[in-house]
Amino acid sequence: MTRTLGIIAGGGSFPITVASTAKKRGERVIGVGFASDTDPSFQAHCDNFSWLKLGQLGRLIEFFTANHVTHVVMAGPINKPKALDLRPDWRAARLLFSIKARGDDVLLRALTTELEREGLTVVAPHLYSPDLLAPEGILTNRKPTQSEREDVEFAWTLAQSLGKFDIGQCLVVREKIVLAVEAIEGTDAAIRRGGQLGGPGAVIVKRPKPTQDKRLDLPAFGLKTLHSMAEVGATCLAFEAGGCIFFEQREALDFANAHGITLLGLPPGA
Repeated sequence: MTRTLGIIAGGGSFPITVASTAKKRGERVIGVGFASDTDPSFQAHCDNFSWLKLGQLGRLIEFFTANHVTHVVMAGPINKPKALDLRPDWRAARLLFSIKARGDDVLLRALTTELEREGLTVVAPHLYSPDLLAPEGILTNRKPTQSEREDVEFAWTLAQSLGKFDIGQCLVVREKIVLAVEAIEGTDAAIRRGGQLGGPGAVIVKRPKPTQDKRLDLPAFGLKTLHSMAEVGATCLAFEAGGCIFFEQREALDFANAHGITLLGLPPGA
């Protein structure tokens, strides 16, 4: 039986990458997208597609069910400030009422439970793009300084602790002073905010939260992230190898080397 993959598409090129790989594997692709986030060209990569509004959970499930979807992936970011304006249908409202907090992990786990209750199997999008998982080691020509290594060690442990509260996939630090913790604004805005406060030499740490379901919303970075770092003079990005998505790797590494930025992939237990 041919697998039918339902893709809940956020922003960027990741949903297209997943769809293209699925099609090459002989899978049918059914997509849903959101006008505020999804690349309009994504629908051309689907066998069937529907535009939704944030909060239309009932319609999403009905569309996937009608198209005999068996597996579901969530790929690409959703604009979180705009998500505050969602108008939930009765099914989404019931889900929101059933949870005590509204952090990313809690919401995504609740959504996953709701989908699986309908017989849909939620899978990780990086199963369709394993080459995008961030590798381990020093990836750039420039190595971290001793001061940067100390900042990485400090922020790495702190990110683990903050992650227990469903916040802080990205931290910006300098000289063991926390300059910014990523909240609803996203990684790039957090980097710019922290860098502007602390000046050149800031260190960035990105890693999953300790209880995070790695099928859902892995931390991601790419060329745009490095542009934000260069804008404020941040000099080192440390990330969890195998626990983050690294987009536009060749272009990002070229840019990092040209701007004296260190990229450092650490194992989860580092």
